[in-house]
Amino acid sequence: MKDKLLLTGIIGTIVAAICCFTPALVILLGVVGLSSIVGYLDFVLLPILAIFLIITGYALWRRMKSR
Repeated sequence: MKDKLLLTGIIGTIVAAICCFTPALVILLGVVGLSSIVGYLDFVLLPILAIFLIITGYALWRRMKSR
């Protein structure tokens, strides 16, 4: 389970960082026709990035503690 938690944290952090720091999500929402919610992305993506960073840190801490 520890490895799954670490994998989840790393993948979630990478996906959230890509969506936060590149216009990939903005372009995708524009193509789909949901560009009206682009203004609210910062309110969602930054907390999600923080949560996944905390999960990654916790998984790494548990891994180091068990050794």
